[in-house]
Amino acid sequence: MRIKGIGAALAAAVLGWSTGAVAQPANLEARFDSVLGTQPRAAAVAPASHISDLQQRVAALAEPSRGRIGVMAVDLSTGQEVAVLADQRFPMASTSKIAVAATFLEGVEQGRWTLSSEFPLLIPRQSARFSSAVAPVTQGRYMPAIDLIEIMIARSSNPATDALLAAVGGPGVVSNWMRRNGITEFSLDRDIATLVRDDGEFNPAIHVDVRDSATPRAMVTFLRGLHEGHYLSPTSRQIILGAMSRTVTGQRRIRALMPMNAQVAHKTGSLNNTSSDVGIVTLPDGRAVAMAIYVTGQGTRLEREAKIASIARVLYDGFSSTPATQTLAQQRFEQGSGRIIGN
Repeated sequence: MRIKGIGAALAAAVLGWSTGAVAQPANLEARFDSVLGTQPRAAAVAPASHISDLQQRVAALAEPSRGRIGVMAVDLSTGQEVAVLADQRFPMASTSKIAVAATFLEGVEQGRWTLSSEFPLLIPRQSARFSSAVAPVTQGRYMPAIDLIEIMIARSSNPATDALLAAVGGPGVVSNWMRRNGITEFSLDRDIATLVRDDGEFNPAIHVDVRDSATPRAMVTFLRGLHEGHYLSPTSRQIILGAMSRTVTGQRRIRALMPMNAQVAHKTGSLNNTSSDVGIVTLPDGRAVAMAIYVTGQGTRLEREAKIASIARVLYDGFSSTPATQTLAQQRFEQGSGRIIGN
């Protein structure tokens, strides 16, 4: 359902946030819920007096006066979390391609096909927006599956993605794979040719569309499971993470402000008025941080990318300054509050 007449209401909802002295992510999320009609949720963080300095810095960068911004990051060694609108749906765009690769590679492990099996690129044919449920495509040249996975992730090839989607049985199969692995806030509904052709129906800065969307928390949960080897064999895991480390798209996003020697394995996404980047960044001491940053609005694509880069660097510096010996319980228990911050 499209939300109309939202401009004034949204401005009123964020007024207190954009002018307040202290960042309050829980209040921010509640404001969006009341304006956008998203489902109410239990508080994901402690009260403002117990919010970590890192959480406040990220929340300040993610203020929503020019469009929704969702952030989720987890130190995979200590369990420390940073979350801003992490349970709200955002357009995945091409960040969903990691899940497509995982679904296909499970089929390889089950013997349904091999990495050398060849499939045709699926090239979109010209068609009017919304003129059909599925955009027409034509077969291109055949390529081995291992090469399709590489260009799907590292170069974000849409024809390669649709080739692998067709092989596994369509977008719904990918969504089912995620659900089987415990990730429910993820929905892939259209192939890439259709998604791109029909892009622009809604403005993601002010509209929550559950189609082809995920929450930042769901994406980080997926990245964590992938990194820790919960879903696939070591070989399949390395195929995906290796391709992510060779990503050539989005050089102005997560990677942009990182130190030159920082290890970054990531996947970008772009659609109308939305830019995103998700991945795993290795800290100087070897700890890994999984992060998902979804940015809508902000004026231009360059401004969205700059926002992603700034948030990613604050996360990198903030997690780097946290001692590796600090435990999950120490990270998440605020002395005197009498509560553990919820998952």
